[in-house]
Amino acid sequence: MLVSCSADNTTIKIKGSDTEVNLAVQLAESFHSTNPGLFVSISGGGSGLGIASLMNGTADLANSSRSINDLELKLFHQRGINLDSFIFAQDAIAFVVSSSLTIDSITPAELAAILKGSLKNWSSLTGKDLPVNIYGRQSNSGTHDFVKKKLGIDFSPHAKEMNGNAQILEALKSDNSGIGYVGAGYVIHGGSKGIKVLTVYETKNSKAVSPLDAAMIAAGKYYFQRPLFQYYKTGSFEKVKPILDFEKSTSGQKIIRDAGYYPVN
Repeated sequence: MLVSCSADNTTIKIKGSDTEVNLAVQLAESFHSTNPGLFVSISGGGSGLGIASLMNGTADLANSSRSINDLELKLFHQRGINLDSFIFAQDAIAFVVSSSLTIDSITPAELAAILKGSLKNWSSLTGKDLPVNIYGRQSNSGTHDFVKKKLGIDFSPHAKEMNGNAQILEALKSDNSGIGYVGAGYVIHGGSKGIKVLTVYETKNSKAVSPLDAAMIAAGKYYFQRPLFQYYKTGSFEKVKPILDFEKSTSGQKIIRDAGYYPVN
């Protein structure tokens, strides 16, 4: 998605996380309105793609909804490239089902059983004999990687791999036995008709927390919250500094909050 285009020396190229792409576009549009001499181009494709694009020189900033991994760091080191990073927001992962499914809360242990494929029917959780259909992301997605690591699982081979958050939400609206995971910002701005966001409690005796509860996210109380990263080459700092400064500004923080994400104080 190209917000504006110009010569490379005045264009900041941002690629990567699909979780962050809509937010990045909103930030870039507002940034350009107050910095008309600078242009920002935005594209998604997943956190892994963003980091690879930074490595091969086709991106100035890599949006990533996960930390850079050891293999990626090794490849940058082999090329003599020094990196730095900026956490510009926090995100919460929402686990979403059809609004017709008779379940409102879930534990991480139950989610792990569902997503790895050992719990194949909703009967034990809802009393309804319905097969579980899993909607997830591809392996190059930072969201896929985050959920996998947080739950300590490998995903069921029967999980449907979708291209992005919006596609997952659309699938769930027409599947009354499906479950999927998306960035909370996509639920807030993607429309909630026909779907339900599950609250998550770490144990049966703890309070269930919603990924849409800003106060609980600020307090670090939601089990599936995470930082959103932007990686850049140390030598490119002066080029990307204007957009980083804007993201930290009052205007940038308001855009982050209004988009359904959580500013980093």
